Amino acid sequence: MAKSSSLNVRVVEGRALPAKDVSASCVAQGPLAPCTSFRRTATVWRSLGPFWGEEYTVHLPLDFQQLAFYVLDEDTVGCVAGETGMCGLQTQAWCLCLPGIDSWINLSRVDPDAEVQGEICLSVQMLEDGRGRCLRCHVLQARDLAPRDISGTSDPFARVFWGSQSLETSTIKKTRFPHWDEVLELREMPGAPSPLRVELWDWDMVGKNDFLGMVEFSPKTLQQKPPNGWFRLLPFPRAEEDSGRNLGALRVKVRLIEDRVLPSQCYQPLMELLMESVLGPAEEDTASPLALLEELTLGDCRQDLATKLVKLFLGRGLAGPFLDYLTRREVARTMDPNTLFRSNSLASKSMEQFMKLVGMPYLHEVLKPMISRVFEEKKYMELDPCKMDLGRTRRISFKGAPSEEQMRETSLGLLTGYLGPIMDAIVGSVGRCPPAMRLAFKQLHRRVKERFPKPEHQDVKYLAISGFLFLRFFAPAILTPKLFDLRDQHADPQTSRSLLLLAKAVQSIGNLGQQLGQGKELWMAPLHPFLLQSVSRVRDFLDRLVDVDGDEEAGVPARALFPPSAIVREGYLLKRKEEPAGLATRFAFKKRYVWLSGETLSFSKSPEWQTRHSIPVSHIRAVERVDEGAFQLPHVMQVVTQDGAGALHTTYLQCKNVNELNQWLSALRKASAPNPDKLAACHPGAFRSARWTCCLQAERSAAGCSRTHSAVTLGDWSDPLDPDAEAQTVYRQLLLGRDQLRLKLLEDSNMDTALEADTGACPEVLARQRAAAARLLEVLADLDRAHEEFQQQEREKVALGPLGP
Repeated sequence: MAKSSSLNVRVVEGRALPAKDVSASCVAQGPLAPCTSFRRTATVWRSLGPFWGEEYTVHLPLDFQQLAFYVLDEDTVGCVAGETGMCGLQTQAWCLCLPGIDSWINLSRVDPDAEVQGEICLSVQMLEDGRGRCLRCHVLQARDLAPRDISGTSDPFARVFWGSQSLETSTIKKTRFPHWDEVLELREMPGAPSPLRVELWDWDMVGKNDFLGMVEFSPKTLQQKPPNGWFRLLPFPRAEEDSGRNLGALRVKVRLIEDRVLPSQCYQPLMELLMESVLGPAEEDTASPLALLEELTLGDCRQDLATKLVKLFLGRGLAGPFLDYLTRREVARTMDPNTLFRSNSLASKSMEQFMKLVGMPYLHEVLKPMISRVFEEKKYMELDPCKMDLGRTRRISFKGAPSEEQMRETSLGLLTGYLGPIMDAIVGSVGRCPPAMRLAFKQLHRRVKERFPKPEHQDVKYLAISGFLFLRFFAPAILTPKLFDLRDQHADPQTSRSLLLLAKAVQSIGNLGQQLGQGKELWMAPLHPFLLQSVSRVRDFLDRLVDVDGDEEAGVPARALFPPSAIVREGYLLKRKEEPAGLATRFAFKKRYVWLSGETLSFSKSPEWQTRHSIPVSHIRAVERVDEGAFQLPHVMQVVTQDGAGALHTTYLQCKNVNELNQWLSALRKASAPNPDKLAACHPGAFRSARWTCCLQAERSAAGCSRTHSAVTLGDWSDPLDPDAEAQTVYRQLLLGRDQLRLKLLEDSNMDTALEADTGACPEVLARQRAAAARLLEVLADLDRAHEEFQQQEREKVALGPLGP
């Protein structure tokens, strides 16, 4: 049974911060994710109350313990000047709150003694001889310790306390993965039984030693089952400090979803019910199990459910029938064509998520060139007279301020200069639109045309498609390109205003010009001629878009969202071979353009270079971070591959920043997720000067000293399909509506007449709904039993294993 947790984090805003140029960094910590910084927000300049509004999803192992937020002060050259404050959340804080946490958290100073990570391996024995009781503590090793020295390593030693006695191990220099293998014996002194405490410290020649963490075991634990195994290091217990009033506060939203995913066969009955709903006759749409699931799902849960359902049906090659099923239900209950797909129904959410999952590479190909141009040129554009800065030109060129009319004409020329290429790219993209999207739009076009056939409704079939493609896909991507991975940073205020004007124009074109001249934004009138000219082009584009043959899914593999040859990620990185002879570190890294697809990881000197060196993705066995001390360089990762002879090879890649590092780590881990024989451990350092820089072992073939983190990935549109995990989400949603299903099942048949009068449903429909509810409850009961059986097996394994602290 697989275990996973999905952490959704939204860094909203800060208040009363002591630094003006701030960004926030999110760090998750646990045994399988030691101090993993998975995201840093954009920097908000010159603000003590910054608004970020950035949202991230990260997939983590179930046993991570803490999420920490650090507020960073950045100087004008892009360097982090220091941490202005931090706040942390233990997993228990949000596990007890099902909707998650949405609150202000006071920042406190960063306490080095609380910044601990890693684990220690101990074996403890309680012995008795003629002189009394003796405690023998075998200190074997530690791993993933916090780096305390400027070199990115530590000089760790262990100190063992039992009662009034204490002993120390030797000090291992310059490593975060020390191997002691030392036995310390302590004699029991008269008095009450004492706990055992093991502390780790970083030895410093000058000044005091730095604390690395501790573990403590009660006398009862020592007596019943002495510790034997790996134990997570903890900080010193300390009183809470109320320093938030001086360092400000951070508003965050956190939602943790923990799942234990059962084997595939357990979900098969649920999958059959869902498939039956989609493939069944149209007259049973209102009484199918999927229809009941939609009724049970509240609005705030529909987006997550829609994403999982779209992925689930994509994996079965049935995304088209699934979307067609939802479209039939939506158009059947819509009386006014002006309200079609305007609500956040499961149909509208599913189509929106489907476009993001299948069409993101298409979106990048169409919009990225012009979005990049807007960011690079930074032209000032404004049509709203209330927002015009007429003195701006004078400040820049020292000429007289232009009139309002001159500013409007200049801005109009700039806007049409950007909108023209954007519309050219969109209307010319029919051949690049994914076949699955075109088929979905073809079905949508047909259903809406059948539902609203009158001449006065001839535009409804176009509006249904453009409402999704333009209003929910192209326009939002133009407005907030960072959220669609079109840019790495948020736009500055001036560029953000330009993007807003462009997004409004694209939205108006997507509405086929029906709302031009209405509402409060009459200052957009100078742009209306261009928008009206574009409407006829959009109609022609939509006609060509739905003119596609075939009714089956095309080009969607069973467990991927894109063809294996499609480029998942690309860009310049610094690449280093495993051991370039005779080269200093700064010369060993070479700038290379890197492509990642589902099949290969390729390198060349530039995007235009014809010669490429490629690594098959199927050969990847691990993708991990590299300690900064390995090469004295930040943001380095390693790709460990295995050749046909079984030999391991390592390629080192350096990224520009922590966000780029995590994006590449995540993309590589997802691409190589199906690979067999993944490494359970590897070296986070490098083999240099005849030893590993991390654990100081002298054998190149020495076993890895740190566990790998293949389960730690960022959640985004490129997540591989996982039908079992998606079915588990559907099961969890059904659990929330179990009581409603029971009520529907228990409805007396004598009430059918009254219900028919109240709801318009015929007795046959109500009977089918009760039958569907009964089948769903039966499936839920089977899954409940399966979960309980696997949990019982886990409890038995824990009872047989070593007892932790």
